[in-house]
Amino acid sequence: MLEDLSQHVLDIAENSVSARASSVTITITENEAENTLSIVVEDNGEGMSPEFLARAVDPFTTTRTTRRVGMGLSFLKQSAELCGGTFSLTSALGEGTRTEAAFAYDNIDRPPIGDMPSTIMTLFMGHPEINWHYIHRIGEEEFSMTTEELVEVLEDRELLRDTDVGLWIREQISKALSEMTTTAMKRNKS
Repeated sequence: MLEDLSQHVLDIAENSVSARASSVTITITENEAENTLSIVVEDNGEGMSPEFLARAVDPFTTTRTTRRVGMGLSFLKQSAELCGGTFSLTSALGEGTRTEAAFAYDNIDRPPIGDMPSTIMTLFMGHPEINWHYIHRIGEEEFSMTTEELVEVLEDRELLRDTDVGLWIREQISKALSEMTTTAMKRNKS
């Protein structure tokens, strides 16, 4: 079982890579005031047939050849529903896939968000050929980072594989999330 939500994001994003996506958007929204936490991963990959989509959250359905089970989506769906939330998976052949999981923010059984900065760093560095867009909202604050913006500055997409660049990416995300959390906490106390 995946222990935190960042591991689920990594699993879903790797599914997007396997589906030959050239663009993937990851959106995390934490809204304590509305008691919601949602994760959305959207890609422009190959998509799924209606028949495969109907079975996609079955743990014994997978496209992987290394093992015969695919537990990621089924665990995420179960976790969201057990935590007072919802799960949806939409896809169309040739158009891509959208995965969304929503949780009651204050549910005691909700998995922690985990190390999202390291997850995003891993995706950017591991698959620099993909146009990644990471959006994280906490309360009214929003942070966004795209590989396209980074490539514009770096002038070489392959530099996204550089360890120093990866560590900088992780540091910038960590710093932004910390600042947004502090701002949200101050607003909630007002």
